Amino acid sequence: MFFVYGCASYNDKVASYYKKISTGDYQAAEKDLVKNSLLKKPRNKLLYLMEMGRVSQLNKDYEASNRYFNEADRLLEIGLGNAKDAIVGALVNPMNQNYKGEDFEKFMIHYYKALNYLYLNNTEDAIVEARRITLQSQEQTDKFNDRKNRYTKDAFSLMLQGLIYEHDKDVNNAFIAYRNAVEVYLDKTDSVYYGTPLPNSLKYDVMRMAYLNGFDSELQRFEKLFNMPYKHYTSGEGGELVLFWENGVAPVKQQEDLFFSLVKGSNNDFVFTNAAGTIFIPIDRNVYRGSTSLNDVHSVRVAFPKYVTQPSYYQDATLKTDSATYYFEKAEDINDLAVATLKQRFAKEMGKTLTRLAIKKAAEYTLKESAKGSGKNGKDNALLEGLGFGVQLYGLLSEKADTRNWQSLPSQISYTRVPLKLGENKITIQLKNNDGNNLTDTIKIQGNGTLKFLSYPTLR
Repeated sequence: MFFVYGCASYNDKVASYYKKISTGDYQAAEKDLVKNSLLKKPRNKLLYLMEMGRVSQLNKDYEASNRYFNEADRLLEIGLGNAKDAIVGALVNPMNQNYKGEDFEKFMIHYYKALNYLYLNNTEDAIVEARRITLQSQEQTDKFNDRKNRYTKDAFSLMLQGLIYEHDKDVNNAFIAYRNAVEVYLDKTDSVYYGTPLPNSLKYDVMRMAYLNGFDSELQRFEKLFNMPYKHYTSGEGGELVLFWENGVAPVKQQEDLFFSLVKGSNNDFVFTNAAGTIFIPIDRNVYRGSTSLNDVHSVRVAFPKYVTQPSYYQDATLKTDSATYYFEKAEDINDLAVATLKQRFAKEMGKTLTRLAIKKAAEYTLKESAKGSGKNGKDNALLEGLGFGVQLYGLLSEKADTRNWQSLPSQISYTRVPLKLGENKITIQLKNNDGNNLTDTIKIQGNGTLKFLSYPTLR
């Protein structure tokens, strides 16, 4: 029973919370989260803070939401790794280490914090958050020596940065941010960045900011790049609404078990190989002491995490006002990001895992070698031999992949811009499901001449 429970994924252990999120019962979800003993463990503090920040925002408690997100930010700044944490990872498994967050999750913290500040009419702190996106981008870029095919920047966050500056009527910084976002797309094949094509709205925004700044050469460059002549327009008297549609749920991490045999290579070095004989990973023979024979070499189970994407309940959405219909464009594909970034660090994670297994095997072999001939009358020492098998069993049972992740994130974020009239605006959102279970909802927005923001979650 201990083994079966130990094999349960993180998602299995907090399923009640995520089920309430998916049904839209956010208050019950928050109560469930507060009582969750697993997330209250010190090693899961960052994950707890991110989830609390998220569910607080869903409950429209924006000040509380940012208190949690600010604390999460503080943890990330001071660092969550230390010598003790490294030892735990080497001797036990990464599930027992401090959760340090996925790279894209760190950018999402800035997204939600910025929205909270904008909802609270705190433009100054929203601008601070926009600047921190630049710092986060620099930190992400600095992580990799080989930046090709790496997640070094987040195009969505840079676009958000531009929107925040535009909200503050800072057209110069808005242009720079939009241009940086566009260049991230243009660096990729067919201008598709982790499953997200360059949005047409972003193309227009960067040209509009170039026009407002009087950057004629930049405007002409983008017109040529996009094959799209610029035509200036002014927003409605009531300003504009930027609506983010947060659809679906983030992919779930599950454990994938791979089996390797530890055999002696041609140079008497130890080599991990899979059953098909297609993977060979040499291990330093100095890790193992004593004259271990091939008969003592056992198979090992390597536990790796893998993302499993979840189908979204709604596949499409449109917005309607009294005079027009507006369509969403995808801005961030968390499904694609999660799978791709995990794949990018596969080799690094494999190295850590095999090192952990090598340490466990070294302890097992040392005990078994010590047992030989060390008992009474030159017989094998049964106690040491038993301990060796105990270490072997421990290695089997303790090997576990880290299946934690921030699962209340959406699978995708799309957005659209809607002109507003002065006063109350009624906007109808129509959500479409392949099974015909469509939903129509009405939202009311006060137009006051500024750029306004709203997120609309359908986390199912």
